[in-house]
Amino acid sequence: MAREVLGTHQKALQINLDESKYGTFAEIGAGQEVARWFFRVGGAAGTIAKTISAYDMIISDAIYGHSERYVSRQRLETMLNHEYGLLLERLREKRGATTRFFVFSDTVVARSYSRRDDAHGWLGIRFQTEPGNEPSQIIVHVRLWDKENLQEQEALGIVGVNLVHGAMYLHDDPATLIVSLIDNIGAERLEVDLIQFTGPAFSNVDNRLMALQLVQGGLTNAALFTSDGTVIQPADAFYKKCILVSRGSFRPVTKVTLDMLKCAQATFVQEPNVQGEEVLTLMEMTLRNLTDGDKIDHQDFLERVDILAALGNTVLISNFAEHHRLASYFFRYTKKMIGMTMGVPTLKEIFDEKYYADLAGGILESFGRMFKNDLKLYVYPLLDAKTGALINAANLRVAPNLRHLHAYLIENRFIEGLRDYDESVLGVFSRDVLQRIRSGDHSWEEMVPAQVARTIRERKLFGCDKGAC
Repeated sequence: MAREVLGTHQKALQINLDESKYGTFAEIGAGQEVARWFFRVGGAAGTIAKTISAYDMIISDAIYGHSERYVSRQRLETMLNHEYGLLLERLREKRGATTRFFVFSDTVVARSYSRRDDAHGWLGIRFQTEPGNEPSQIIVHVRLWDKENLQEQEALGIVGVNLVHGAMYLHDDPATLIVSLIDNIGAERLEVDLIQFTGPAFSNVDNRLMALQLVQGGLTNAALFTSDGTVIQPADAFYKKCILVSRGSFRPVTKVTLDMLKCAQATFVQEPNVQGEEVLTLMEMTLRNLTDGDKIDHQDFLERVDILAALGNTVLISNFAEHHRLASYFFRYTKKMIGMTMGVPTLKEIFDEKYYADLAGGILESFGRMFKNDLKLYVYPLLDAKTGALINAANLRVAPNLRHLHAYLIENRFIEGLRDYDESVLGVFSRDVLQRIRSGDHSWEEMVPAQVARTIRERKLFGCDKGAC
C-alpha cells in the first residue's frame, strides 16, 4: 500500500499543533534551517521552548566544552546531552506530567565563500514517547549534494523536519521512518549514510538491519557496522587507511573464506605502499548477494552478519555490483592502497564484457576506473571439480579478444594470484555447506571454522534443525 507523503509545511504544522510535545532546537553550521520551518508555518509557541546557534567556536566551547572536531558525532551527542539536561531541569516540574520533551540538534558544514568541499553534517533527536518516560534517540549522518549554499540550507531544513516528524509519529515503524527522511528532497540531493536508533522506543531494533534498510531504500550506496553491531560513518572509518575488502555472500563463512582472507592479508601487508600504514579489513556483501528472487530475507541477512560478528569482522553493505564502483567509493575517502580479494569465479565475471554495456568505454573504462589509483586484486585459486585442474589468476581463460588485457594486468601486478593457500580446503564451497546443513548431513561441520560451526548450532542458523545440529 502506497504511503502518503506529507509536505514539509504539513509536517511542521502537525508538530506545532500537537500540544503534547515541547522542546529545544540547537543548530550549528548552516543557519537555523530546521527551527525556521516551525516558525514559518505558525504555532511555533506550542513546539519550541528554545532555539540556539552557537556559531562562534569560543562560545560553542563555553556551552558544550572543547571539541577537536565541531562537525562530528561526538559534538552532536554533547549538544543533545547538554540541551536535554537543561530542558528537564527547567521544565520538568512544571510540564513533565503532561509533556513529551525533545531536543533536536545538528552540526553541519555547508559550502561557503571559503569552503567548496562536500557538505555534510550530523543530526539527532532525543525524545520521549510518553510524558515522564526515559528518552529514546535517533542519530543520522547526511551528505548534501546540492551545488549552491542556499539549496543545501533548504535540504537541511527539510531533512531536519522529516527527522523530527519521524521521531514523533513513526518511531514504532523504523523502516518507514528511514524512507521518510528524504521526503520532499530525494536521494539525488541528500544521502543518509548512517542511522542509529537507541533507547526504550527501539529496544527491538537491530541497527545492522537499519543499515541494510538505508542501502535497500536508496538513501545511500553503502553502510558500515562493526562486529558488535555499532554503525559507523564511512568517512571516519576509511580516512587515511589502507583497505582490504573481501566480497562475498558468506552463506555461510567457510574454511575457504578464512584461508582466502589470511592469504590476502599476508600479501597485502607486504606491499611497499602498505608497510607501516594502518589497515582496515572489511567483509562486504552487495544487495545482489543478499537478494533471493526479487526480495531480501532480513532474517537470512542477520544470520550471515551474526556469523561475521562472531569472527570479529567489520561489515560493509553496498549496492556496488561492479567492482569499479566500489573502488571509486573507497577512493572518495582515502588515497591509500586498496586490496580486493576474490575467488577465480569472480575474476572470470570481471572479464565478462556483458557487465559493462552501460559504460561508453566498456570493459576498458571499467578497468581504467578501478585501477586509476592504487588498487590491486588478490585472487584465490579454484580446484575444478570435474577435471581436478587448479585454475588461478594467471592461467584463467578469458575471451580471445581480452587475452592481451588479462596478460597486461597480470604482468604489471594489478592482478595477483594468492600463494601459500591451504590445498586441503580448495574443495569447499558455501553452497554445498548450506545444502548439507539443511539436509541434516553433519559433514558440514568439517567444512567451516569451529567457531562458525558452534555459532550455527547454538543459534540454529541457516535452517539448521535439531537433526543437523
